[in-house]
Amino acid sequence: MIIFDKLWDVMKEKGMSTYQLREKCGIDSKTVRRLRANDNMETKTLNKLCAVLDCRLEDIAEYVPDE
Repeated sequence: MIIFDKLWDVMKEKGMSTYQLREKCGIDSKTVRRLRANDNMETKTLNKLCAVLDCRLEDIAEYVPDE
């Protein structure tokens, strides 16, 4: 399972709110809810997040084996 727990840490470090993230990435609140729920995410959305946050994919997402 891919989890996005690290995303919220990166956003906090960079002083970015979810509102700012939505505005800069062009994503909607539904996508933010899906990120919080660790739902499936399109690679183009992940690309936008990395570009706006100036980070690498492994800085915002992590693979955790299903138990």
